[in-house]
Amino acid sequence: MPNNSGTICCILNGGAGTAAAASDLESKVAELFAAHGARPKILVAHKGDDMTAMAAAEIERGASLVVAGGGDGTINAVASALIGKDVTFGVLPLGTLNHFAKDLNIPLALDAAIANLFTGRAAPVDAAEVNDRVFLNNSSLGLYPAIVRQREEIQKTGHGKWPAFVQAMAYALWRYSALHIDVGVAGIDRTEEKTPFIFIGNNRYEVAGLDIGKRARLDEGRLWVYRAPRTNRAGLFVMALRALFGRNKPRELQIFDAESFEVRTRRRHPLVSTDGEVVRLAAPLRYRIHPRALRVIVPAA
Repeated sequence: MPNNSGTICCILNGGAGTAAAASDLESKVAELFAAHGARPKILVAHKGDDMTAMAAAEIERGASLVVAGGGDGTINAVASALIGKDVTFGVLPLGTLNHFAKDLNIPLALDAAIANLFTGRAAPVDAAEVNDRVFLNNSSLGLYPAIVRQREEIQKTGHGKWPAFVQAMAYALWRYSALHIDVGVAGIDRTEEKTPFIFIGNNRYEVAGLDIGKRARLDEGRLWVYRAPRTNRAGLFVMALRALFGRNKPRELQIFDAESFEVRTRRRHPLVSTDGEVVRLAAPLRYRIHPRALRVIVPAA
């Protein structure tokens, strides 16, 4: 059982719904914490930068447990302030996909996730970064960031997230052009090639079978890099279908692992996704892993 005797700070994402919904969530979280004899300081934020700043400020004030409530983007933003700090990290998975929580077997129901903060154990977990931007799940270049950026534009016109994603994927495939990359790893010759996408995982992702998209461990201290071979639109579509049904063939991808590496592209500021958030970063892109940089509360079993 983790030591939560100090100040508990809980940062919630209030940007996804109405002010009334955020207030209801805040009240519900306070009620569930009270059931365990705790009265956390609850803060509601609307932007990732605000969440990171709030977490950093609460650590300075002596918080011993910082809890993030939201999707993977929220979890990422709060965790960014905790890297390497002597503070325990709690997760309330309130998003759509919740990849980080699922890979750590953290309960998805709010009451169970809060109970886990008091019955679980603190486990060391790796964090990764690209150009000082932290990610807990993965980062990518090429096709996926283009799809996410286009989906966001379509959603602004009133479409739902998933219909917008389907439209964005079709649009991105139609406008598809290969990404020119130059990858360099210390002690290994540089490789230059064209690829539809390059995917970087914080620890190893399953790329085939029923467990596709999952990670068995988050504490091995390695980045895993997956590059698709150069192909046409039809080939990409087939790869997407195989991935959807868990039928990918590992040999279709070029895979290596490293503690750090560098990616150069012909674009000076390529689109890069980190845990679902898309930004433009200045090339070259420098990736590295921070082994066991977070202490996360996971189920005791």
